Amino acid sequence: MIKRTLIAVNLAVIFAASFATQAYAAGEAKNVIFFLGDGMGPTTITATRIYKYKEEGLLNFEQLERTARIKTFSNDAQTTDSAPSMAAYMTGVKMNNEVLSMSADTKAVAPGKDANGNPTINNCVASNGKSVPTILELAKAKGKAVGSITTTELTHATPAATFSHICHRDAQYDIAAQTVPGGAGFNAALADGVDVLMGGGRNHFTPYAAVTNTKGRADGRNLLTELAAKGYTVAATKAEMAAAPNSKKFIGLYSSKSHMEYELDRTATPPLGEGATQPSLAEMTAKAIDILSQNANGYFLMVEGGRIDHALHGINAKRALVDTIAFDDAVKAAIDKIKLTDPTLANTLIVVTADHDHTMTFNGYGKRGNPILDITRGYKDGQPLKDADGNTYTTLVFGNGPNRPNLRTNLDSATVLADNYQQETGVRLASETHGGGDVKLLATGAGAKGFKGTMDNTKVFSLLKSAFGF
Repeated sequence: MIKRTLIAVNLAVIFAASFATQAYAAGEAKNVIFFLGDGMGPTTITATRIYKYKEEGLLNFEQLERTARIKTFSNDAQTTDSAPSMAAYMTGVKMNNEVLSMSADTKAVAPGKDANGNPTINNCVASNGKSVPTILELAKAKGKAVGSITTTELTHATPAATFSHICHRDAQYDIAAQTVPGGAGFNAALADGVDVLMGGGRNHFTPYAAVTNTKGRADGRNLLTELAAKGYTVAATKAEMAAAPNSKKFIGLYSSKSHMEYELDRTATPPLGEGATQPSLAEMTAKAIDILSQNANGYFLMVEGGRIDHALHGINAKRALVDTIAFDDAVKAAIDKIKLTDPTLANTLIVVTADHDHTMTFNGYGKRGNPILDITRGYKDGQPLKDADGNTYTTLVFGNGPNRPNLRTNLDSATVLADNYQQETGVRLASETHGGGDVKLLATGAGAKGFKGTMDNTKVFSLLKSAFGF
């Protein structure tokens, strides 16, 4: 009897301590910055760390003191796509693949085509599910400033999950329309509108033109003109972003069509495409904080390193690692800026995570210090390791994708270290897929104590709300 009493007392103490921790974590954060590395699974993080700092180093965000392991499955799939995974973080609701910030019963309905053949027009019906509130919308309702920035198209799945509700992620023209205060299709839950928006994909906001904007809007609307009329500063370049006043709402679309450049190409000499005029993700993050911090009630900001995912789909590890470094630089830029006025992050919660994994993995018993993108050299004698047929192979490979040779041949360093090299794959598919493994989460600052252990991605939403005191 005494033993049972002692056990009960001990359990009571444990539960009380747990409750106290949760209570301490609640309502601490005036500001929340949510960083999402799209597709940035554990192997991508490790490979980037070695690429940048060698085995013994750490990325900036790896130095955050709170850690958790996140389950990413969607409502209908073991392996999620970005839409329901990001939406789970933003809403706390499990939804089906391809669905954005809608109830769990919403079916993904393939979008129709507009008059110009562009397949991104909403084909949903009113009876197909209902919208569920996002943390961005909840923050806006509490009088906070809000922002969503990305290196992908602004209407892509991850940023769209913060400010729009739709049954299929590809309905990008309708997603764009949800951002314009008072305009047709506006998401009224955004009140007077998202305060800061940045990314690529200007074509989804501007009218169709037969020569200059073939992927423009078939309805003829110029959403950027409409946003300007609502008080937004509109920018198309890094210089215009820098010149924009911090006192006004802001939208920066730095690519006339599609996504922003990969970081490797943005900084190339000579620069490729529109990269020469595009800001880095770190510069975008710093500007967003400058604008949002004007609000005395605080802010919510989502920052996506979106092209990590695209490089991995293309089985091009080098671009994926360089974009992950750029993402890491953005985390550091945010922390450095905030600490100028809030040295201990007493008012700001910073969360860094990913929406899903990929199939990239380490291969062989490589020697410590061997370049991560190179052929594998053994730890015993530093000589190239070979497969059963006597051919060299790279340390990084993919479980699936297009580069599966019928007959492997010898690989050399000059080939595999080139910018455009595509790693070999196990299963031949047209494009590499996401992986279904858990991802990492790291956090620091106000309300970060609740992020620990293994948790579902929907639980992250609850912790964001708790940190805000909602």
